[in-house]
Amino acid sequence: MTGTAQRLRAVVSGEVQGVGFRWAVQREARRLGLAGYAQNLADGSVRVEAEGAPEALDQLEAFLQAGPRFAEVDELDARRSPATGEFDGFVTR
Repeated sequence: MTGTAQRLRAVVSGEVQGVGFRWAVQREARRLGLAGYAQNLADGSVRVEAEGAPEALDQLEAFLQAGPRFAEVDELDARRSPATGEFDGFVTR
């Protein structure tokens, strides 16, 4: 990753579990060349942590806001910070 890489930390709330949300995020993140993970949380939301080019993270953030088919996103809490380089590929947890 380059020195301009960023990390996106996002929590997506709404109808986002049991609708293929994590798998759709994984597919989109891999398409964008991002590394990180998507994980269901106990409260019914999904956490997404992704690292890569700011432009690619912008696209992923827009995807998270809209959600895949069958998902209903009520809220997106997204924050950026410098990338750490700790991820190898993008996975679901």
